[in-house]
Amino acid sequence: MRLIHNMSSIAEYSPVESSVPNRVIKMAVIGGSGVGKTALVVRFLTRRFIGDYERNAGNLYSREVQVDAEQVTIQVQDTPGVEMTDNGINLPDHVTCSIKWANAVVLVYSVTDRRSFDLIEQLHQQVVRTGGANMPPVILLANKADLLHLRQVDAQQGPMLAETLGCSFYEVSASEDYSQVHKAFHRLCCQLAKQPAPASNSTSAATEKRRSPLIPRPKSPNIQDLKRRFKQALSAKVRTVTSV
Repeated sequence: MRLIHNMSSIAEYSPVESSVPNRVIKMAVIGGSGVGKTALVVRFLTRRFIGDYERNAGNLYSREVQVDAEQVTIQVQDTPGVEMTDNGINLPDHVTCSIKWANAVVLVYSVTDRRSFDLIEQLHQQVVRTGGANMPPVILLANKADLLHLRQVDAQQGPMLAETLGCSFYEVSASEDYSQVHKAFHRLCCQLAKQPAPASNSTSAATEKRRSPLIPRPKSPNIQDLKRRFKQALSAKVRTVTSV
């Protein structure tokens, strides 16, 4: 899969004019707070890892890629973190709307946060209820696999849960291993690309150029700020090595 254009929000993204519009693949990334959802999305789309983010506002990112020799537009919906309460999960409306909008859902937990793992089954149930007969494909990602000394979820528990839910499983590290992150998202893209294109793709290109009305328009991500944070993180690593 070859990345073609710079990452942008859907509000900033302008597809190249063509008589045949690109197929659009829409993915929603869902999980608890602090599990690394935004880091995974940015890592997949830019190969970069940025360790410090502002609170997730629910940004939508878009990029053109090649999937099995077909040029497609990938839209990845980042979502606010879901919290566990005494009465169950606190699911923001934005998350429910994202599930309705998406062609596929990526469920994420952190191996360093047991509560985020315990959320997954309830989140999957929400995807099943919301999707109904048109339930989107789901994959399960366990993030922060590099933090072995902080692990709270055994390595065997993720695959067992994925088998129970009937979905694919990947244990990854957004900070240390781009290849595994790419592998997970790429396989999902290939799976979606093999499915018949939704009617909206063929009936109206203008519909896919706009944000789905189901999802409130979020604050556009500041790409320059992402670049600045990446440079700061890189500088900090250089200073650390120099001091050693």
